[in-house]
Amino acid sequence: MTMLASEPCGPLKGIRIIDLTSVVMGPFATQILADLGADVIKVESPAGDTTRNMGYRQHKGMGANFLHLNRNKRSVVLDLKTTEGREACLALAKTADVFLYNVRPQAMARLGLSYEAVKAVNPQIVYAGAYGFSDNGPYAGRPAYDDLIQGMTGIPALYSQHTGLPPRYVPLTMADRIVGLQAGIACLAGVLESRQSGQGQSIEIPMFETMAQFVLNDHLGGATFEPPKGEMGYSRLLVEPRKPYQAADGYVCVIVHTDGHWQRFLDLVGRSDLLEPGSVFESVESRGRHVNQVYGFLADMILGNTVAYWVETLSAADIPVAPLNQVEDLLEDPHLQAMGQIVKMVHPTEGHLRTVAPVGNYSRTPPGIYRHAPNLGEHTEEILREAGFLPESGLPCEK
Repeated sequence: MTMLASEPCGPLKGIRIIDLTSVVMGPFATQILADLGADVIKVESPAGDTTRNMGYRQHKGMGANFLHLNRNKRSVVLDLKTTEGREACLALAKTADVFLYNVRPQAMARLGLSYEAVKAVNPQIVYAGAYGFSDNGPYAGRPAYDDLIQGMTGIPALYSQHTGLPPRYVPLTMADRIVGLQAGIACLAGVLESRQSGQGQSIEIPMFETMAQFVLNDHLGGATFEPPKGEMGYSRLLVEPRKPYQAADGYVCVIVHTDGHWQRFLDLVGRSDLLEPGSVFESVESRGRHVNQVYGFLADMILGNTVAYWVETLSAADIPVAPLNQVEDLLEDPHLQAMGQIVKMVHPTEGHLRTVAPVGNYSRTPPGIYRHAPNLGEHTEEILREAGFLPESGLPCEK
């Protein structure tokens, strides 16, 4: 059982973030920053983050996804629609380096928490908004969710092009998490610049533009050039045979990519004759032009032996290979176990839990888990006292 660290010791210790985000994208960004030692104050409405009641849970308001996304944070309940709640939020912003939100800017303005309002109490603050579309474009103000952004950036269409099946979303909150990573980077970049210049700024992290960049970096293809030199799309990623290969008793993941890989693989399967001049296998360029044929051949070869055979044989030949895991296999993966990535801990109200450790090894300032995911408003009184507000003010002060 992992013991919680007594206090943050990561590289971001001393940075304070006021987190007005909910669901996945924003909380994922601030979870990473909190793991790295930042003091993240999660500002919640009296109803709480909607993720609190999504998925499996033992008690109301403490769903599994919430527990993973909100560890290492303190929760304060403020009704931002009231004068007292707004004033308390601005008092917190006065002490912070970052003010992160993920509703539309117009909603922040209606609450009296626009950039101008927050900047007035803290000119050095990094005021960061992560939401669907840039406020400067024609899609400004549209609602956005992971599924919509995946669809608008062509990800389900790429799946269909790859498989020949109807379009499907990737079964992950992929857009939320990728944009969350971008939001975390943007916040840190803003803090670094603010500490150098003494001035804050407003930063916008739009989902659509972020994911469009993510997709187009792979798939601009021939449209990279003007005039275009060919079709859009990275052909190796789009051919139907690019998938886990069926072996005699299961599936295996194999990448035979470089000239050296192919020389060794073709030797192993007794087809070194295919390396003769003029063969589709003789060079990277040739294999790229005939990628369907190349991957189809690979699939036929893999089918002839077992997963264990291919993992052992290809590993010995230094050809990239791995068995196809089920998600459940990750819990007992020997490498993840050895690295301590699957953490067991005790939550004061939710009991014994399993979660995933922060990623990365730091020689002096390691990230860690030092605070359980908070119950709704668990730190309200503590945080408001720090900001100079007392319980007598009439604000909610749940313990």
